[in-house]
Amino acid sequence: MRSLFIKRAHLKEILTNARESKVEICGFLIGRMKGEDAFVDYVVFAENRLNSPVGFEIDPLETLKVLEKAEEEEKEVIGIFHSHLNCPPYPSPRDLKGMDLWRNIWLIVNNTGEYRAFVLENGQIKEINVEVI
Repeated sequence: MRSLFIKRAHLKEILTNARESKVEICGFLIGRMKGEDAFVDYVVFAENRLNSPVGFEIDPLETLKVLEKAEEEEKEVIGIFHSHLNCPPYPSPRDLKGMDLWRNIWLIVNNTGEYRAFVLENGQIKEINVEVI
């Protein structure tokens, strides 16, 4: 089973922001793949341009800048993270549309401190292991 390896400090920062926000937070997991496993080197928070408690959208120009910076550093966007408010960290129908476009890891957290990671494979949601290091 593939795993997402994330530093405790990075996960804590994401969870803290999710707990304090009245809208969904979002951003990118930057790092590298080793075989099936993904290793997060750092996280980049993005503005939720929907400013919504039930959905998120990242500006395409902001996405491009993150992609270019990662490439310059010989890293890649290995995942997307976002939060849900007052519901489980599981992909929503809206998330599934995004997962179909961004075929990488989706780390979903909520404002109560729960977190899970998923990928979409052959139209099926697959949960992947989150290893906090």
